[in-house]
Amino acid sequence: MKYLKKLGIDIYMLLLLATAAMGVIVPAQGNAATVLGHVTFWAVALLFFLYGAKLDAGAVRSGLTNWRLQGMTLAATYILFPLVGLALSLLTGPVLGTTVTLGLLFLAVLPSTVQSSIAFTSMAGGNVPAAICAASVSNLVGVVLTPLLVAALLHVGEGGVRLDAVIKIATQILLPFALGQVSRPWIGPHVTKHKALTLCADRGAILLIVFSAFSAGTVSGLWASMDAATLAMLVVVVLAFLAIAMSFIGWTGHWTGLPSADKSVLFYCGSTKSLATGLPIATALFPSGDLAVIVLPLMIYHMSQLLVCAGISQRAANRLAGTRA
Repeated sequence: MKYLKKLGIDIYMLLLLATAAMGVIVPAQGNAATVLGHVTFWAVALLFFLYGAKLDAGAVRSGLTNWRLQGMTLAATYILFPLVGLALSLLTGPVLGTTVTLGLLFLAVLPSTVQSSIAFTSMAGGNVPAAICAASVSNLVGVVLTPLLVAALLHVGEGGVRLDAVIKIATQILLPFALGQVSRPWIGPHVTKHKALTLCADRGAILLIVFSAFSAGTVSGLWASMDAATLAMLVVVVLAFLAIAMSFIGWTGHWTGLPSADKSVLFYCGSTKSLATGLPIATALFPSGDLAVIVLPLMIYHMSQLLVCAGISQRAANRLAGTRA
C-alpha cells in the first residue's frame, strides 16, 4: 500500500475500481435497483447540502477580486475544454462510437474538482483562497452551464435539456446547496471542523452512483457492445485529452506571467474535472442504460488527473521545502 501511495493511488481509487467491477459482476436489479436509486439521490443531496454549509462566501468574494485569474480559470474549464473535446470527438468518434463519444463531450463541459484541486494547490504552495473561489464558482456555474453546453454539443432532447432533468438538478444539487448556505451560521463551524463528514459523503455518493450506473449498463447489455480495442482507444484518447489540457494551461500560466502561487490555481482548478458534480448531472441528463458508458471517460480522466496532480504537487512541495531550508 505504501508503494501505491507513492504513485498517488489511495484506498478510494481502489474502491472506485472495485465498485465499478461489482456493478458489472453483481449488478443491482429490480427492487434493489429502485431502492439504490432513491438512496443515491438523497446521498447526493446531502453532499451538496454539506458543500453549502462548508463554503465560506467571504473567501469566494475575496477570491473574485483577482478577476484575471478567475477569468482564465473559467475560460480553461468552459472554453478550452469544450473546444479540445469537440476536436477529439470529431477525430475519434468513428472509432469510439456514438455513446462513448457523448461521454467524451460530456467530460469536456464539466466543472473542476473542489476538494482535490484545493488540496493540490495548498500542497504546491499556491494561492489557497483563490483556489477555493475558483473551484466553488466553477461548480456553481457548472450546475447551470454544463446542461446548456450539453444541449448545445450533444443535442440532448432535440436541442434542449428536458424539463425533468432541470427539475432534478435543481432539487438534488441547487436546493440542498442553498439550504446549506442558509444554515451555515449554525452548522458551518461543525461541518468545517469535522472534515471526515464531508469526505465520507463525497466519496460515498460517488461510489453509489458508480455502482448504480455500471449495474444499469450490465442489466441493459450495454457492455456487450464495447470490446477491448474500443476501451484501450478510449484510455489513449482520455490521456491525450489530459496531456493537451494540462500542457496548454501550464504554458498559459507561464506565458501570461502569473505569480507562482496563481499558476498553481490555474493549473489545478483549470485542468481537473469533478466526478462529484458530473455524476449527478449525468444521471439527470442521460438514460440509465447508457449512463455507465457515458461516465466512463470521466472516471478514467478523474483517476488519471489524481495520479498526475499528486506527482506534480508533491514535486512542487519538495522544491518549496528545499527553498525554505
